[in-house]
Amino acid sequence: MKSSISRRSFLLAAAAGPAFAPMQASLAEDAGMTNKIVLLGDSVFDNRAYVTDGADVLAHLVRQLSIGWSADLLAVDGSVMAGVRQQLDSLPADATHLVVSMGGNDALGVSSVLDAPSQSVADALLRLAEIREQFCLEYRSTLDAVLAFKLPTAVCTIYDARYPNTEETRIAVTALSVLNDCITRAAAGRGVPVIDLRIICDKDADFANAIEPSEQGGGKIAAAIVSFFTKHEFRSGRAELIVR
Repeated sequence: MKSSISRRSFLLAAAAGPAFAPMQASLAEDAGMTNKIVLLGDSVFDNRAYVTDGADVLAHLVRQLSIGWSADLLAVDGSVMAGVRQQLDSLPADATHLVVSMGGNDALGVSSVLDAPSQSVADALLRLAEIREQFCLEYRSTLDAVLAFKLPTAVCTIYDARYPNTEETRIAVTALSVLNDCITRAAAGRGVPVIDLRIICDKDADFANAIEPSEQGGGKIAAAIVSFFTKHEFRSGRAELIVR
């Protein structure tokens, strides 16, 4: 099947000017090829159950992709990082690009530490440090397993929770910042771009509940993924932060 650059991509290129030139060259070189984005991870991508009357992330993504691009969902609601390794076993042979959202459910699994009694701030921080160290180790190991496929890859941060109780939200956001540090460090050290969901999903309406993306949030996540694959120059080997 003949592939061509869509009118939308052409208009984006014209608007961006010289800064878009590297991507234009890349698209030209890839003419005639088809590209498949595979979504790995958890309910950040597999949010069908939370948007029963609207479009989920995959539906939004498919609608927004240009001609010659497709998307596949391997992410499973509730998956922890170990589950991503299992998802890799089902990676389609024609996958060309990967996006990974993982770690949120691992964080939920150790969230009880936030309610544990502590003798001092230092004691609480030491407990959090132990969780961080284990999280970082697992994250780096899982990311390396993904990167072993040698496909262009982006990872996502864990977005801020939206609990009804303001104090609970503040505690969760502070704790998650420690784990997100693991994600950004692991990505930066490997030259992997980061889609920062903390910035992208910044409205209450972006969430169907405290920790799941709504139809609006899913649309924003999909748009960020499309923006990433439209504008990032993979050959540069640079880590980059995508926020819209």
